[in-house]
Amino acid sequence: MSEPRTTPIITSRVATSQPSFVGYPRPPAGAPNVVLVVLDDVGFAQLGCFGATIATPHIDRLAAQGLRYNRFHVTSVCSSTRASLHTGRNHHAVGMGVTEEAALGFPGYTGRIPPSAAMLARVLRDAGYNTMSVGKWHLTPQTEYSAAGPFHRWPLGMGFERFYGFLGAETSQWAPELVRDNTHVEAPRTPEEGYHLTEDLVDEAIRMVQDQQQAEARKPFFLHLATGAAHAPHQVPEEWVRPYEGQFDDGWEAWRERVYERQVATGVVPEGTVLTPRPSWVPEWSGLPADQRRLFARYMEVFAGFMTHTDHHLGRLFDHLEELGIADDTLVMVLSDNGASAEGGVTGTMNEAAGWLGHGEPVDEAVARTDEIGGHSAYNHYPFGWAWAGNTPLRLWKRHAWLGGVRTPLVVRWGARVPDPGGVREQFCHAVDVFSTVLDAAGVPVPATVDGVTQQPVDGASLLSSLDDDAAAEHRPLQYFEMMGSRAIYLDGWKAVTDYVSDQFGEREVIPGSFDFDTDRWSLFRLADDFSESLDVADEHPDVVARLVELWWAEAGRNQVLPLFEFPASMAHMHPGEFVQPGHATYRPGGGPVPTTQMPSLVGGFELRAEVVIEAGDEGIIAAIGDRHGGWACYLLDGRPVATFAMLDTSIRLADDTALAPGQHVVALRYSPGRDAAISLHVDGTERARAPYAGLMFLPNLSTAGTGLLIGRDRGLAVCGDYRPPFTFTGDLRRVDLSSGRPDARPDDATVLRSALASD
Repeated sequence: MSEPRTTPIITSRVATSQPSFVGYPRPPAGAPNVVLVVLDDVGFAQLGCFGATIATPHIDRLAAQGLRYNRFHVTSVCSSTRASLHTGRNHHAVGMGVTEEAALGFPGYTGRIPPSAAMLARVLRDAGYNTMSVGKWHLTPQTEYSAAGPFHRWPLGMGFERFYGFLGAETSQWAPELVRDNTHVEAPRTPEEGYHLTEDLVDEAIRMVQDQQQAEARKPFFLHLATGAAHAPHQVPEEWVRPYEGQFDDGWEAWRERVYERQVATGVVPEGTVLTPRPSWVPEWSGLPADQRRLFARYMEVFAGFMTHTDHHLGRLFDHLEELGIADDTLVMVLSDNGASAEGGVTGTMNEAAGWLGHGEPVDEAVARTDEIGGHSAYNHYPFGWAWAGNTPLRLWKRHAWLGGVRTPLVVRWGARVPDPGGVREQFCHAVDVFSTVLDAAGVPVPATVDGVTQQPVDGASLLSSLDDDAAAEHRPLQYFEMMGSRAIYLDGWKAVTDYVSDQFGEREVIPGSFDFDTDRWSLFRLADDFSESLDVADEHPDVVARLVELWWAEAGRNQVLPLFEFPASMAHMHPGEFVQPGHATYRPGGGPVPTTQMPSLVGGFELRAEVVIEAGDEGIIAAIGDRHGGWACYLLDGRPVATFAMLDTSIRLADDTALAPGQHVVALRYSPGRDAAISLHVDGTERARAPYAGLMFLPNLSTAGTGLLIGRDRGLAVCGDYRPPFTFTGDLRRVDLSSGRPDARPDDATVLRSALASD
């Protein structure tokens, strides 16, 4: 609502004229502040208030003051769930059928939320709220990350007035890629100075709320806080890990049983729920070698410390709301975007991004580095036995339509509006319902049009009735699920789900099931009586199965699910839209990082040429991308040209034995793929060092975590131990040219050098 505006009366004199003032929109009286906390990859059983032995006292306190929803569902991956949360529409219906990185050229998989699905922030902003987003976004195509945008799919273009966080799927907790509003920025401290992303994000959230309240406390705000935790890499200061030493030594089966007992005792899981047995593809803990048990326990100790550290900093935000006297007037919702993640594989990994490619290190190499887990030198993710345990009492995990992938914690607190603090709500609900729930609480209607664009139907429905009454009827009886070919549908207490397993992450090697849509089997569960999806009754109710399958296909058609995603066939259709990476680019020092999607492609070889003018002893970065977990750098060290390639936590280093003479030079770095793949370092047209290398020079392209291309300096974590960022180039770095493809068709260095000299 807004102040009424009268028609002005204009005469020749102010004294006899009547002005008309522009009013500001105002939400209805009593509209609450809204804080939406979105955790990442946190399973159903990984919060204390949902049974975990992991300490999360601040979220637990929130649950004691509010409610736990034990049948809250999501889409099973991050981008898709976030799209549903923010738009109130099913993820395929807004083009987010998979993650941004896997967007396809089909309507349900564009990776671009349409104007016909205005986000919650936009609707609230137009109704008079201040809107702030802090943390993970993951709703912008990678090809739009650069300083050239376009920016209309960045948070400020989607309805938020303030943003501080990172655009991609994940980032290093020690050295993240950060954006403030529409500008890439540096972290306020270095890893060596003790920087950690979660602490920084909560600092920003507190500052934004304080600034808003001090400026206009009468105006409600919407704060979206999305932590990088607990997505890999699991990184946290060692003091948060020590309390968990030895707590997981008896393995995932034993921990799962302890959690299950706590879940039943606290009422978050109904009495009589079946604890689903260990699947054959999860190794039996007692059969593992002792050194692997120690390694795997350490992975989980670090994860537990990471969770407790996250809870500690969220507690600072919750305390701040109380200090401001607005806690009871604030609707707080804490949830996770999908179930616990199995992306660490059977044995875990010290380098999660490498694991995506099937290039994880041998387990004995990880054993030798056990003490590094969680620190600066590791990019770790735990084994999938802990993901299975983290979803107790359910089975499977992130990316699957089984409950372990699509059922996650939801905690809701709203002061006196909760009649039974500490209660549990058992109504089926889904991420699409959050949009309608918040608007219902705020008294703000869904607009019919936004910026002249007719809005598409909202799929979610408000669950506020269940907030007031634990016996309230379920507000929405039907919900389909689909993720990378894994399919399910819920209807009035029944759920049908398929066995299909995509081989995108190598799970077909270990998980028995259907690998063909035509022969895929639909299982059936009566969730009203079977909380953990443990008893398949498909054979007893073929009529119900047939009805649900028919409904699934109808929902698939309505929501743009088709064609079904399958790997690797879908890879051929992954696309960046109209954007094509340049074949050549020229860079100069002083700018921010260039995202890998905006650089010339490194696939198929590349050549980097740098024109420098130096004096004796000059050194520093010429060009650097990524870090020691995946990246490369070309630099001068004590005047000597050096290039280091860090892949899969190993490195290849090329160095010229002779320092450059004072004056002007062209330093070149080449990668030639193929049968005789090699990297080589050149100075003024002469090869100075060479090494065979058939690795993946483009690994940084596959992760949104590493620093983009920087010229004349580095930041965050170094590519190797030769230097410490920023290691700024001390000479005159005039230009750096990067060209994609085989370099033998381009002018040699001597020609480039002569051209440069002639231009002076």
